[in-house]
Amino acid sequence: MEALLPAALAIAALMLTVWLISLAIKDASIVDIAWGFGFVVVAWVVRLSVDGVSDRQNLIVALVTIWGLRLAGFLARRNLGHGEDQRYQAMRRRHGARFPIVSLLSVFSLQGVVMFVVSMPVMLGQAADSPGSLGPLAWLGTLVWCIGFGFETVGDSQMRRFQSDPTNKGQVMDQGLWGWTRHPNYFGDATMWFGIWLIALETGWPGLIALIGPVLMTYFLLNISGKALLERSIGKRRPGYAEYIERTSGFFPLPPK
Repeated sequence: MEALLPAALAIAALMLTVWLISLAIKDASIVDIAWGFGFVVVAWVVRLSVDGVSDRQNLIVALVTIWGLRLAGFLARRNLGHGEDQRYQAMRRRHGARFPIVSLLSVFSLQGVVMFVVSMPVMLGQAADSPGSLGPLAWLGTLVWCIGFGFETVGDSQMRRFQSDPTNKGQVMDQGLWGWTRHPNYFGDATMWFGIWLIALETGWPGLIALIGPVLMTYFLLNISGKALLERSIGKRRPGYAEYIERTSGFFPLPPK
């Protein structure tokens, strides 16, 4: 448990800093960019704060760093310069002068708490001192992580190319991975976290406790901030999206109907 306190302090410092920046630039959307980067901070703070099995620590830190920096960079390129996300604009209008404190509590602090829980495999997997070397679960977890990373990166790339073509404006993206799942990026995200958890699972009971991380991430992706949130609005903006739902899996990749 020695890894939990430095990680919690690092998350609190990061989210408070990002909140203050968001007030200065009047754009709460930067919290989305900080999301992936925050896990990188957690991974490195724990790596430098606790003793553990160096091979396992280095593997976990490497995978989290690759994922977190790619996601932060992708969202920065997509979001910066395009104004504040409509979700946060609506919050500003609803809360008025109370928005700064409301955003601190309901956006930045909440994401910090979720980040802490999701990071359980990162923290507990690095802090354990046994077994002393990487075993089959670690390599299986790395393979699962690679599959998830492929889905997320390829899915994002395919969507970016689709959206960059003016002739596709207002149309539904149903090609490539998007023909097998309506959310290849979210599926990939969840899969990667289960891969990191498998690496942590080699440590025994700390790894079992860490299962809460990928489970919470998957729940949020399916029901809160990912799939559910997006599909509540996209059907109104994309003709043919209802038909796309009928023929395409909502999360797990399956052959299109």
